[in-house]
Amino acid sequence: MYLDGKRVLLAGATGLAGRSILRYLLRHCPRTRVRAVFHEKTRHALRDGRLEYVRADLCRLQDCRRAAKGCDSVFMAAAQTGGAQAAVREPWRQVTDNAVMNAHLLQACHDTGIRRVVCIGSATLYQPQEGPVREEDLKLDHDPHSSYFGIGWVTRFVEKLCRFWHEKTGLEVVLARCANIYGPFARFDPARANFIPALVRKAVDKMDPFEVWGSADVARDVIYADDFASAVVAMMNAADIRFDVFNVGSGKAVTVGDVVAWALAGAGHTPRRIVYREDKPVTIRSRVLDITKAMKLLGWKPEVGPREGIAKTAAWWQENRRHWKR
Repeated sequence: MYLDGKRVLLAGATGLAGRSILRYLLRHCPRTRVRAVFHEKTRHALRDGRLEYVRADLCRLQDCRRAAKGCDSVFMAAAQTGGAQAAVREPWRQVTDNAVMNAHLLQACHDTGIRRVVCIGSATLYQPQEGPVREEDLKLDHDPHSSYFGIGWVTRFVEKLCRFWHEKTGLEVVLARCANIYGPFARFDPARANFIPALVRKAVDKMDPFEVWGSADVARDVIYADDFASAVVAMMNAADIRFDVFNVGSGKAVTVGDVVAWALAGAGHTPRRIVYREDKPVTIRSRVLDITKAMKLLGWKPEVGPREGIAKTAAWWQENRRHWKR
């Protein structure tokens, strides 16, 4: 296993993606040491002798170099993220910082001798398309969906940067194009939450009438955080892969109506009325990823279905909502 005995840099260690990777590494990779980068003060740090927290501003190249020095590989999981409200009202928040952070991290990899990277992006880079989307379906002569125009093009730009560093220096890069990641430790702040934690919060808060942004038939591919983490760790461990790209999702469509039902069930809430607000900000109506390539080449598959995952997320939020501040 590639990670055995390695020191890995985890950029974005306190976000949902990064925290999921961190917890997975500590559980399943006993000989791997982790340097976990955070920006703002974290109240929820983990404690383990193999874990070192480093505070850094990844928009500063010198901070990226300092964090990367002495590491063998990097999980690039740092990102400015947000749900439909953030994507529609303040789309620029996901553009500049994401471009700068990833450009500086790749430069720092070269400057400090790091040889292998897993770069975690999103399916926002794909153009609108009916049916499951394969990796080779990306068409750079077509724009991403209008609501993802900024972050979608930044994600494409970062992938091209990864290709540049691979071809010019031999840096090994595996790219992850991820579906909506959800689970415990997500961002539940109503202004910035993705749709599953937003609905879970409303269900646990016993909202009635229960308000949902968008229509019940909007469909998404979603992946539970633990399954996402196992996928990207499998990518890092696939040492025979020098450069490649993989979709990471469940490979199945889940409607907003399904998520509402499962969130309400998980919270034990039966509202008198459910109101779908189609005048509120929404993004693309349907997207499903084809994950055949990851299953065949990595020997990976998702284990937690959305009904079970949403029930776990609701139970975690019920227990932690009074002190979880994201």
